[in-house]
Amino acid sequence: MNKGMSVALLVVGIILLVFGLNAYHSASSDVSRFFTGAPTDKALWLLIGGAIVSIVGFFGLIKK
Repeated sequence: MNKGMSVALLVVGIILLVFGLNAYHSASSDVSRFFTGAPTDKALWLLIGGAIVSIVGFFGLIKK
């Protein structure tokens, strides 16, 4: 994987994490946590996807 692609993946992963954190702290997620004990599926998928894409981008950058 080239460095440009790794940087792009890292940036996209960080953006997904930010959106996931915003969704996690949203009003709909608060209501979902109140009734079910878990945040919304959207928030979880954004956080999980952002973490995975960030890790792939990071390892692509440190790989020689």
